[in-house]
Amino acid sequence: MKTLGNILWFLITGLLGGLSYVALGIIWCITIIGIPFGKQCFKIAGLIFWPFGKIADTDFGKHAILNIIWIIFGGLELFLMFVIAGALWCITIIGIPFGKQCFKLAVLSLMPFGAEVKKA
Repeated sequence: MKTLGNILWFLITGLLGGLSYVALGIIWCITIIGIPFGKQCFKIAGLIFWPFGKIADTDFGKHAILNIIWIIFGGLELFLMFVIAGALWCITIIGIPFGKQCFKLAVLSLMPFGAEVKKA
């Protein structure tokens, strides 16, 4: 079931979202200061491409300063994008699993530092 979910997700939502995060990661990596932010973008992009069957273990406390900088420079907009997409997906019963993935990605988009992506 997760393979079918990943394929549908990739075709409908994941390709554009993942490529957006890859492009954002490349932009962040232009400066030396932005490299940690770019690395997080690449991590999240991998999750956006294929989110089913993966979980995000979060521990945001020790990276609070980096998360605050992230929120100021784009994290809030990415969070809102995934929340809106999740709400739209949840309109139908078939879309609820996809909406849940959007909400998982919304949390990571708001505060990505301290999160580890693991297989479920």
